[in-house]
Amino acid sequence: MAQRTPVGSLLRAWRQRRRKSQLALACDAEISTRHLSFIETGRAQPSREMVLHLAERLDVPLRERNVLLTAAGFAPTFAERPLDDPSLRAARQAVDFILVGHEPYPALAVDARWRLLASNKAVPPLLAGVAAELLAPPVNVMRLALHPQGLAPRIANFAEWRAHLLARLQRQIEVTADPQLIALQEELRGYPTPIGVRSGTPAERETLAQRVAVPFKLRTERGTLSFISTTTVFGTPVDVTLSELALETFFPADAETAEALRAQ
Repeated sequence: MAQRTPVGSLLRAWRQRRRKSQLALACDAEISTRHLSFIETGRAQPSREMVLHLAERLDVPLRERNVLLTAAGFAPTFAERPLDDPSLRAARQAVDFILVGHEPYPALAVDARWRLLASNKAVPPLLAGVAAELLAPPVNVMRLALHPQGLAPRIANFAEWRAHLLARLQRQIEVTADPQLIALQEELRGYPTPIGVRSGTPAERETLAQRVAVPFKLRTERGTLSFISTTTVFGTPVDVTLSELALETFFPADAETAEALRAQ
């Protein structure tokens, strides 16, 4: 049987990931540095309340808070249910309301690992030509965008959009340390660049860094459509599924795109 990692070691790893000293975390948590040291080294066993208190101060994701509780010998606190579970009906209705209300512009819902949970009617027409295997559930939106048989060959600004997506993924990894995201990142980095796409010059990369928002430009039968995107999350989730849910909504970046989408 695999040996369980002690809760103190897990807490120390999260503290180091957040670049906090023992003194800084102890001050945030309003406990003594000595007590925190004892917890991290296993000389003191934290209560359920202390585990959750330290996890809150370290902004540990809800899924990983359950891992901390289990390591400390307690039952997990935060439920994880599919989005179509009856107990999440109100949340699912809110998601559907946003997705439908955003039409005729595309919008979709993804989980923390970029798996597609739902989308509105404006999304499928944009996926013309994508390989069938990339559309087989569970659909991964990052893979869909950057795979050579996905949207990649039709993304007019592929180099900057790829850099944008990989940067978002890197930020997620820094926050969550999710091994599945790390594996996804390695996979995406290994994809070949579509034929005809060049990397940005240093001057272009500097310009990109100065932009307020990175556009998503997609070549379609209606011409090149240009979008800017926003991300919406639930503000105070107490469920793992809702804590990891994000709504990605795309708005026209120019009048031509708006007109093309309204006319479809």
